[in-house]
Amino acid sequence: MGAPRHSQQVAGRKGKDADLDTLDELTYLLESGSDRIGALDFQRSPTEYVPRAAQAATLEELLHAAEKVEKGITLTPELDQALFHGSSIGGARPKAMIVDGDRKLIAKFSSSTDTHNVVKAEYVAMRLAAKAGLDSAKVQLEHVAGKDVLLVERFDRVKVENGWERKAMVSALTLFGLDEMMARYASYEDLAEIIRHRFTAPKATLHELFGRLVFNVLCGNTDDHARNHAGFWDGKQLTLTPAYDICPQNRAGNEASQAMLIVDNKRMSTLATCLEAAPHFQLSKKAAEDIIEQQITAIQAGWEEVCEEATLSGVERRLLGQRIFFNPFIFEGSAERLRADELA
Repeated sequence: MGAPRHSQQVAGRKGKDADLDTLDELTYLLESGSDRIGALDFQRSPTEYVPRAAQAATLEELLHAAEKVEKGITLTPELDQALFHGSSIGGARPKAMIVDGDRKLIAKFSSSTDTHNVVKAEYVAMRLAAKAGLDSAKVQLEHVAGKDVLLVERFDRVKVENGWERKAMVSALTLFGLDEMMARYASYEDLAEIIRHRFTAPKATLHELFGRLVFNVLCGNTDDHARNHAGFWDGKQLTLTPAYDICPQNRAGNEASQAMLIVDNKRMSTLATCLEAAPHFQLSKKAAEDIIEQQITAIQAGWEEVCEEATLSGVERRLLGQRIFFNPFIFEGSAERLRADELA
């Protein structure tokens, strides 16, 4: 929920000496912004709806606010209100919600603790995911006040004549019935089972999810936890949302594992493990191998163009292309046609 930002919102009214340890979950829910991800909002009255909306702010203003929040500096009321939209998104990185005409966007900022350019890395991965044929959120990259900012178009809001239509969403963590302490037991295998029984177009959705698993392995996104998968809920059935938060993770060596189990108790980040899971996605070995080969080809074909879009330096490109994307470990145990050289 982004508790530190909620805490600043409450403490701003109660004073600098407010005891933040006494704040309960209900307070956080009632003090968070009304424009949270999905369709839910929390109100004090059962009959009167009063949205807690922040005033529009420029991207530059939001960037300065994110820097202060990250450093633990108390925000001015204006900046506090501007960043208040971002308090319900969750996640550790500085974020904010902004409006751009007929679009609502999530602005994701760089952090002083980054060991590599995470913002650009996520942009590259999201763009290449789209080029590989995956249904993924639209992104754009901006450079504001000397820093990179990733803008992710929200797919849970649709502009209508009198405002915005909300789309209900349910995370995979909720579908599993797990809490954060038990999230390590979440698996692609179990999510595939839920899709078969509860999602629209189950066969196509299973193939899409398998493609996302493969792409996460190829691009080095090991942070594919259960909150980073979700479905739209229409009151009767679920529909897989576009992919989001595909963020390549830096690694010291080669061996790595995915946040979610892939099949049985296996989570090693290899294409061979993905192929073991293929039957759970209603895929033959040949069909699964074709998906992997197609994605490798798409990444290779789009690499130069997307790196130029992101204005990656030579050092940044080598880090992404030689250590994170196509890390040698992911090809262990794979057939020759499912192997690829490092990206230049």
